[in-house]
Amino acid sequence: MDNAVKTRFRVDGMDCASCANKIDTAVRRMPGIADVSVSVTTGTMTVLHDGTTDLNAIGQKLSGLGYPAREVKAAPEASTATPAHRHGPDCNHESHSGHDHGHHHDHDQGHVHGDQDHGEKGVAVSEGLHGHDHGPAEGPWWKSRKGRLTIVSGVALAAAYALGHLVPAIETYAFIAALLVGLLPIGRRAVMAALAGTPFSIEMLMTIAALGALFIDATEEAAAVVFLFLVGELLEGVAAGRARESIRSLSALVPKTALLEEGGKTREVAANSLAVGSVILVRPGDRISADGVILSGDATIDEAPVTGESVPVRKAVGDPVFAGTINGDAALRIRVTAQAEDNTIARVVRLVEEAQESKAPTERFIDRFSRYYTPAVVLVAALVAVIPPLLAGAGWNEWIYKGLAILLIGCPCALVISTPAAIAAALSSGARRGLLMKGGAVLEGLGTLTAIAFDKTGTLTQGKPVVTDILPFGKTGYEVLALSAALEVGSSHPLALAILERAKDDAVEIPSATELRALGGKGVSALIDGVEVFLGSPRSAAERVNLPLAHSRAIAALNDDGKTVSVLLVGNLLAGAIAMRDEPRADAVEGLERLKKAGIKTVMLTGDNRRTATAIAARLGIEVHAELMPEDKQRIVRELQSQGFITAKIGDGINDAPALAAADIGIAMGGATDVALETADAAVLHGRVGDIALMIDLSRRTMKNIVQNITIALGLKAVFLVTTIIGITGLWPAILADTGATVLVTMNALRLLRPIR
Repeated sequence: MDNAVKTRFRVDGMDCASCANKIDTAVRRMPGIADVSVSVTTGTMTVLHDGTTDLNAIGQKLSGLGYPAREVKAAPEASTATPAHRHGPDCNHESHSGHDHGHHHDHDQGHVHGDQDHGEKGVAVSEGLHGHDHGPAEGPWWKSRKGRLTIVSGVALAAAYALGHLVPAIETYAFIAALLVGLLPIGRRAVMAALAGTPFSIEMLMTIAALGALFIDATEEAAAVVFLFLVGELLEGVAAGRARESIRSLSALVPKTALLEEGGKTREVAANSLAVGSVILVRPGDRISADGVILSGDATIDEAPVTGESVPVRKAVGDPVFAGTINGDAALRIRVTAQAEDNTIARVVRLVEEAQESKAPTERFIDRFSRYYTPAVVLVAALVAVIPPLLAGAGWNEWIYKGLAILLIGCPCALVISTPAAIAAALSSGARRGLLMKGGAVLEGLGTLTAIAFDKTGTLTQGKPVVTDILPFGKTGYEVLALSAALEVGSSHPLALAILERAKDDAVEIPSATELRALGGKGVSALIDGVEVFLGSPRSAAERVNLPLAHSRAIAALNDDGKTVSVLLVGNLLAGAIAMRDEPRADAVEGLERLKKAGIKTVMLTGDNRRTATAIAARLGIEVHAELMPEDKQRIVRELQSQGFITAKIGDGINDAPALAAADIGIAMGGATDVALETADAAVLHGRVGDIALMIDLSRRTMKNIVQNITIALGLKAVFLVTTIIGITGLWPAILADTGATVLVTMNALRLLRPIR
């Protein structure tokens, strides 16, 4: 559909797949609707329409079915927005700013801001009678309308038993009254669902079975079955509520209030009222109430709520901090960089919610299967009820009873919820660990991967050079570092920052330098204590002084290890040298080893020079392709696919865009959260290589869980189908087989919420 408009709704009262199917069917039949995606776990629905659709009519339609709905207002889709700050396809250039160090970069950074929800607009809210509605999510179950109905039905059933024993003559009427208490709301929903396009709903099957039992004088059992049905649905709702709460609890990590600093004073304000640029004070032990940058203070931050990292991280002035993380040991002044609805946790929650509306291939198959399965069950039930009496002269009451039991056994609820329940739990569990996957199809695909192509810079490595060696020639190591740092003060070049970082870590006292000059393509020089000091490439240093053979060999050995070497001269004295390299991430070797044990081929694709790439690859034990342009990376990914590998590409989401697009699954890695959420199919927010193996393991465990769920759902039905036909079980076990299977399947899926190891 050209110029399609996407509108998102919050839908109350959805607790099972039957609800979702009824909503999907009803909305899909409305004029101007192109597509509908419904997520039970998050209580959301996304509608793709032509822009002429009456959104109020959608709300009224859902309210009539018993599902109050309200529109969620959203910003324009990221796919139609112009990306902000997107830099070039690949920045594969030599270092500059006066440093001829031969250091290459095969990374880029930028931010693409995705679509954001900005509040909710009421469309239509109606009380309605709906069997799956449990009232306020945070309230106890007995305060919900469904809970109250279940209690009243139970009391009526108990009263009917008591009256039946006291006055046997009115026993039948007492059970009919108890039956109607629960059946009238169920029957009303059945009719509404049928009018909206779902004639074979669980409510319709339940209504037919209960009325049929009434006509064959099984009133006591019919009343009991209606009560058990309500209890089963209540249990489904409690289980679904647990899954929903696992996602909503992420939002609860962000405090409701903040200490806003204005005019030298602080006052408490609502955290969601903070504007970008505001300054807030965060006391030791408090949760940080917004994404921001530290203006003053130095503290350890517990980032476990956002990244899953258990070890607190030291943060100082200029470092970014995330909403929901915990300030450890010092007061911090923080400048807010994102509004409440745009902070890291809000984006994660939104991504997880949207991902759950995207169905996995297995889920789509089960949905299609259930469309034919339920009418087939109704047909089988009808045949069981009429064929034995007609052809074999069997008793009508006995076989109608069996047919009614088969109707209840045949409800597809457990089968239909088997896949989305597992996927919802897995997506939520992954999000808590910083593993984000855009939908069930991605989650399912991750488990099938057989090859992974990694970017180097910022993915397998830290993304910035660090000082690895200090060679003292004519000066001590301390002096070499101090003088080199003096020349780099104020520079923003990555190599300069590496030297300054090392000087800070080693608590080096940096002397003051004057007449600082950048010598284009050669290095930098300055006067320190009246003596000219030069720092630059070995070639430039050799033009000024003679490099002894032993020193040249030492420098060459460092170069062979893929390190960039800067030589320091003090006057005409060869003082020393500093070697730098973008080092592998701390967990890279272990992470790659875990992937190999999982049977996955790994390869490194980089635009960096061959010597550096080969040295890093040797340390990591990974196959390498170096000096690649973006189109080369894409070509290699396609070659892997042509060899039969199901291939993922892992990179920063910008300069690897062609390869990410070509791969079966693109995974963005590292701190560029908004880039990660937009560019790739999945994202590893914390940037650990080992998290890729965790993501794949989560996928494989999820698929096993889905198989278990389908086996439980179909297995219980098959067993009770046989026992019902041969006369062992009846209506009571039939309804327990249905609601019991649904609860078992949901609880089994919730096992995926346990912490990932």
